[in-house]
Amino acid sequence: MTGRWYERPNRIPWPPMIFAGVACVAVVLQHVFPPGLTLPPALRWLGAATMVIGVALDVSAMAVMHRHRANIQPHRAATALVTTGPFALSRNPIYLGNTLLIAGAGIAFNVLWFVPMAIVTAWLVSRLAIRREEAHLAARFGAAWTAYAQRTPRWLRLRR
Repeated sequence: MTGRWYERPNRIPWPPMIFAGVACVAVVLQHVFPPGLTLPPALRWLGAATMVIGVALDVSAMAVMHRHRANIQPHRAATALVTTGPFALSRNPIYLGNTLLIAGAGIAFNVLWFVPMAIVTAWLVSRLAIRREEAHLAARFGAAWTAYAQRTPRWLRLRR
């Protein structure tokens, strides 16, 4: 099989660039337009816990990908369709983990611009990377991808 989506989803590794860029924008916005709000310690602990969950999700997803010898770089061709571990809860656990990490950091460190920017990041990653990656996976893995995509949400299913 050949073709654009089969060979690789993107030419540029969009997700890491988006996450880093949006984090920089949030820091600048925090300095230029400070919200003037200090969160209570309990909320800041909740932010720290959210960060830990985000990192744990990232690390576990990367470990599962490593065990399956799956390529982790978003601009290279997929080498395996991973559907177990955190990938059974979300088709994009690394992007979800990174988004939780950014939002949690905003709350934990009282850099409140990180919270809305986490939402912007999720939207940008969906538009610039996930849709292309899904087309790539569909072309590469066919019916196995379709079955997986039907039973597993793009971001996260909170209820059954």
